[in-house]
Amino acid sequence: MNFDIEEKFGNIVVGIDEVGRGPLAGPVVAVAVYIKRSLWKNFLKKHPEIIKINDSKKISKKIREKLYNILVNIIPFGVGAASVKEIEEKNILQASLIAMERAYTSLKISADFVLVDGINSPKIKANVKTIKNGDNKSISIASASIIAKVIRDNLMKKLSYKYPGFFWNKNSGYGTKLHIDKIKLLGITPHHRKSFKPITKMIK
Repeated sequence: MNFDIEEKFGNIVVGIDEVGRGPLAGPVVAVAVYIKRSLWKNFLKKHPEIIKINDSKKISKKIREKLYNILVNIIPFGVGAASVKEIEEKNILQASLIAMERAYTSLKISADFVLVDGINSPKIKANVKTIKNGDNKSISIASASIIAKVIRDNLMKKLSYKYPGFFWNKNSGYGTKLHIDKIKLLGITPHHRKSFKPITKMIK
């Protein structure tokens, strides 16, 4: 991945992505990152592994976590989340956009342009460009996707200690067969999204 897209939109270009729209449990988490392009060659010399940056879904957990540990130490990033309550009240799309707004605010950088993964634009006080499948095209968005994925996975792992029966440490709240079977057996927790199928049908 390179900075071809970023170079079209100015000097200070921020990338945003979210993780967790599909799971049956847990919040949605978004991350905003700013990569100073003039420093990238130095970063590559010191951390050659960052050549592997890609959409977080396309790389293994081991590589993703390794890249996360590098990225959080070399580039500024901001994190935003929307709770299960907000997902239920506003719907998952609006909650995702709220998480993105919070991530950009948390970054505390005034961008020339903000590149957002997807087709929907969050309410950000900056120029925004939405990019469909942006995590496959923009190194900034891909970096944001990696950081967001690891942060959310770690959060679900922590929650799994409180609710061990659902194996969130392994499924991150996604609707695996085991997770759904456990919901049928144990019932729902405050972290489950009651508006999501098949949970909606289970509680009727």
